[in-house]
Amino acid sequence: MSRAALLVLADGRFPAGGHAHSGGAEAAVHAGRITGAQSLEEFCRGRLHTTGLVSAAVASSAALGVDPGELDAVADARTPSPALRAAARKLGRQLLRAARAAWASPELDALGRQFPKGAHQPVVLGVAARAAGLGPEDAAHCALYESVGGPATATVRLLSLDPFDATGVLARLAPEVDRVAETAVRAAWRVAEVGTDALPVASAPLLEVFAEAHARRAGRLFAS
Repeated sequence: MSRAALLVLADGRFPAGGHAHSGGAEAAVHAGRITGAQSLEEFCRGRLHTTGLVSAAVASSAALGVDPGELDAVADARTPSPALRAAARKLGRQLLRAARAAWASPELDALGRQFPKGAHQPVVLGVAARAAGLGPEDAAHCALYESVGGPATATVRLLSLDPFDATGVLARLAPEVDRVAETAVRAAWRVAEVGTDALPVASAPLLEVFAEAHARRAGRLFAS
């Protein structure tokens, strides 16, 4: 495992397009669900144990070499909101572009041919991790950090939240990120053995509802 490659993939400066997305934080701020550091932490914890867990398990499975087409179909089925599906594919397309520039990989090239309009971002993340010589644990941690880091960074911009407070939220969540990553990796090994039915089915209906409302709202700062 290359620790340097893991840092590159998880770096917020990696041009994967995440800066344009808030992970639902903008809609939550608009609805009064996020008002400061404490409510941001609660929001991120909810994402971590629902959509974060599913994304991490999908990414881990892809890093293990599970068929990306099957994983993409499962990710689609676990994302009821059309707006979120579109965002996931847009992020996947941008991540694939960045990953192919960073690591030469026949698997990344094949993924681009299979999904010219973009695969779901966690699927691409797992294949990119595999191309970088990383394992399922690394893919899970990347997915989970993105699931909470994106909303935290967005909230700094949306509410002028003190960046130190946002960083404190991420630090407090770190032990939970590790535990959820372990759960995701166990699920991924089961997927490799018995198929994609072993993937988690955790959901966050309010995030789906918020995403559809956000997609129709004028004057958005973030795409999702």
